[in-house]
Amino acid sequence: MKRDYEELGLRVGLEIHQELDTHKLFCKCPSTLREEEAPLGIDRELRPTQSELGEIDRAALAEAVKGKYFRYRIHPDSVCLVEMDEEPPHPVNEEARDITLEIALLLNANPVDEAHVMRKTVIDGSNTAGFQRTILMATDGSLEVDGNRVSIPTICLEEDAARKAGEDANCVNYQLDRLGIPLVEIATGPDFNDPEMAVTTALKIGRILRATGKVKRGIGTIRQDINISIKGGARQEIKGIQELSLISPVIEREVERQLNLLQIRDKLERRGAEVIEDRVVEVTDVFSDTESRIIRRVLPSGGVFAVRLKGFAGLVGKELEPGRRFGTELADFAKVYGGVEGIFHTDELPGYKISSQEVEDVMRATGAKEGDVAVIVAAEKEKAKKALKAVIERANRALKGVPKETRRALTDGNTQFMRPLPGAARMYVETDIPPITIDREKLEKIKRALPELPEEKMKRYLEEFKLSGELARRMSFSEKAQLFEDLVSECDIDPTLVATTLDETLTHLKGEGVEVEGLDRKVLGEVFNLIARGEISKDALPRVLKKITEGSSPSEAVKELGLEKMGRDELEELISSILEKKQDLVKERGERAIEPLMGIVMKKVRGRADGKLVHEILERKLKTALE
Repeated sequence: MKRDYEELGLRVGLEIHQELDTHKLFCKCPSTLREEEAPLGIDRELRPTQSELGEIDRAALAEAVKGKYFRYRIHPDSVCLVEMDEEPPHPVNEEARDITLEIALLLNANPVDEAHVMRKTVIDGSNTAGFQRTILMATDGSLEVDGNRVSIPTICLEEDAARKAGEDANCVNYQLDRLGIPLVEIATGPDFNDPEMAVTTALKIGRILRATGKVKRGIGTIRQDINISIKGGARQEIKGIQELSLISPVIEREVERQLNLLQIRDKLERRGAEVIEDRVVEVTDVFSDTESRIIRRVLPSGGVFAVRLKGFAGLVGKELEPGRRFGTELADFAKVYGGVEGIFHTDELPGYKISSQEVEDVMRATGAKEGDVAVIVAAEKEKAKKALKAVIERANRALKGVPKETRRALTDGNTQFMRPLPGAARMYVETDIPPITIDREKLEKIKRALPELPEEKMKRYLEEFKLSGELARRMSFSEKAQLFEDLVSECDIDPTLVATTLDETLTHLKGEGVEVEGLDRKVLGEVFNLIARGEISKDALPRVLKKITEGSSPSEAVKELGLEKMGRDELEELISSILEKKQDLVKERGERAIEPLMGIVMKKVRGRADGKLVHEILERKLKTALE
C-alpha cells in the first residue's frame, strides 16, 4: 500500500558508520579480522555507574537487569592491553584523524578547532571498558541529493565495537579483533520523508567515502543506522543495516509498526484499559498433566507462571509488521530481560497442545475476564518472573502508544527490540587523552589534495576516455578506477578494453573460481602491451589471464596456449578456405551466411585473431563470392 509519508509526518535521519583502512584508533594493532578460533579468552562483568554529572543512563540500567557476563576471545597479534582495558589508550591514530578531516571537507563540513575524546556508555559488552570512545571532528556539513539539501550536523571519529560471536542465557561471547578499528560516523539531519531518498543519500555518501581510497570495503565494513519517527509516534534508532537495499523496507515497515501500535493505544483507551499491576501468578498445577511438550520439558526444573493483561484481548495477536505481532514484541522483552525462550498468550490459545480447559484454568487463576489476555511463561522461577515483569512493562507502554527504543534490523526488513533509547547521561569526557588541536596548515594541505568525486570522475571518463555512459558510471565508482587510469596512461590501448577487462572480465573469471587477486598492475600492463603490439588478439585476453593465474608469465601463457597472433595473410587464407568448403551455406543464405561463418572462423582462430578484423575480411570475401 502506497502511503502519504508527508501526511504521516515521517522524519528519517541516517547515521553511517564506515571503517577506515588504517591501524586501530588508540594503539598500533592491525585492523584485521580473524576467522580461526582465538587461543586466549577473558571473562568480565560490567555494571552501570554514574556519569561525571552523577546520572546513570537508562539504557545501561536496562542492560544490567539481564545479569549476563561477557567472554572475550583474543588473538594476540591483533589485540593488545588497550582493547582488554588493561592499559590506557595511546594517542589518537593521526592517519585516521586526517582521513576523517578529508571526509568532512568532502561533505562541506566545518572541522572543529579542538577535538575532545568523549566516552559513550555501552554496557552490552561490546566494549570491554563499558564505554565507546568517540571524537567530534566536524559540524554543519551538507550534501545535495536530487536537488534537495541534506544537512550533516556531525561527523565523528570513533572506535568500532567487538564482534558478537554467540550468546546463551548467561553469557555473551565476543571477538576482540574488531574492537578499536577506526570508524567515521556521519549523521544526517532528520531530512527525509521518503524512504527512497534515504537510500539515494546513503548511496551518495558511500560513494564519497570510497572516493578517498582510504576506507575498508566488504560486508560489515559499512553499516547504516536509521533514526525514524512519525506524527504521534516516537523516535526509534534502528541499528545494523548492512545492505542499502534494506533501508527502504525497514523504514516502510517501521512506519507500519508505529501506526499499528497507535491503533492498539486507541483501542485500549476506548476500552478504558488501565496500568497493569505487577502481579505474577504461579499456575504450574494447571499443567500437571499437560500434553504440551514445551511445558513438560520445563516442569522438572522450573514451573509455569502467568499474568493478566486487562483489556488486551485480540490485541496481543495483532500483526504489527509482516509476520510479527504485538505478542512478538512482548516475547522480545521476555527474552531480553528474562532469558526465556518465549511466551504463550491466550490470543493464540488453545494451541501448541495446550487445551481449552488449561486456558480456562489459567484465566481463572490470574483473574482474567472476557476482554483480557493471560500471558504464560514456562521457565525457572526467577527467569519467569523477570520475563513476565518485562511483559507487563511493555504492555503498560502500549497504553501510551509507541515507546522510544533502540531496535535491531532483521534481514527481512522487520525490526526487533534491543534496549530503551539511551539518554544524554551516556556521554562524558575521556580523561586519559588530552584535547587534539586541529592544525589549520594541516587542513589546507588536506584540502589541496582532496580526491575527485565520483560524479566529476564519471564526466571526465565520458569526455576523456570516450567510455559508454554505463561503463563510465561503473568505473567512476569502482575501487579499480586508479588502476584503470594508470593502465590507460602506460599502455597504448583502447580505454574501453581496459575498463571492460577490469569491470567485467576479471569479475567473470573470479565467479568461475579463478584467483584473480594476483593479476596486479604490472601483469595487466604486460598483457595489454602484448595486445597493443599486435602479438595477441584482445579476444584471447580471458584465456591468457586465466593461464597467468596458474603460474605462467604473460609471454609464457601465450606460447603455452598457442595464441601467437595470426598474420593477415594466414588469416585471409584461412577465411578463403572456409568459404570454399561452405559454398552450399553461402548459396542458401547469401549475405545472412556471415553470422554462422563468423562462428566457424572464430572457432578455428581460437583467439589468435581480432574479431573485428575477422569480420572485416569475411564480409569482403563473402561479398566477392556472391557477385
